[in-house]
Amino acid sequence: MSTAGSGAARARRLALVTGASAGLGAAFARAYAARGLDVALVARRAERLQALASELTDKHGIETLVIPADLAEWEAHAPVIDAVEAAGRHVDVLINNAGFGIPQSFTAVPWSRQRDFLMTMAVNACGLAHDVLPGMAARRWGRIVNVASLAAFSPGVAGNSLYPGVKSLMIKFSQSLDAENRAAGVKVTAVCPGFVKTEFAAQAGIQHIMDREQRTFFQTAEEVVETAIAANERGRVVVVPGWHNKVAATMLRGLPEPLVRRIIAAGSAKYHLD
Repeated sequence: MSTAGSGAARARRLALVTGASAGLGAAFARAYAARGLDVALVARRAERLQALASELTDKHGIETLVIPADLAEWEAHAPVIDAVEAAGRHVDVLINNAGFGIPQSFTAVPWSRQRDFLMTMAVNACGLAHDVLPGMAARRWGRIVNVASLAAFSPGVAGNSLYPGVKSLMIKFSQSLDAENRAAGVKVTAVCPGFVKTEFAAQAGIQHIMDREQRTFFQTAEEVVETAIAANERGRVVVVPGWHNKVAATMLRGLPEPLVRRIIAAGSAKYHLD
């Protein structure tokens, strides 16, 4: 479903944002709409997407596409792109943001849940990039932001078994896409935030733990998004928002891994729900 459609809209660029119903995704949508781009909003919760679409159209006069989709499903990226093309549009900016956490051991939840995690955060994210890159290269302009995490620099510990690996993949994937497409005018960035004030913890079932933790260094979704967009426009491939997260990333990469594993294991134990 689209809103505010017009011939003038076709002259504007379109940003497709996954996980757009809340948190970083909604913040990315608002940021690009404020910059005059049309936005395609992708998430499972259609009513939230509709509300955000109305907000952005009313405030910025841009066109919105509402595309309800569950990116945990097999080949879910294809109907998303089909919906964009059916509206007579193409994707100029791709934000791969959709995701969730599983704060339990690998075998403590059904394989179907772990598979959904991989489909949402790796397979369909890569599928969307594969779908939009040829057009971006042909038009000699495109932007991709893959939402990774500070956890991408961390060794694996108990709980969230797939999370560091998938987020590390997003960094390596972004680096490869940059190497392959920069000469064609496409800029690719992996953004690696730390703790962000979003609904992620509530969705993962650990909000009660986060609420009792005293954290000075939370960032807002808006802060992370502004850093990510600015870095992407400058052609930076990997960006860590916030000085405190930069320090943490440097330590994670620079200290001996056995020491880092002990530190991370001790710190993450309280988020492990088994």
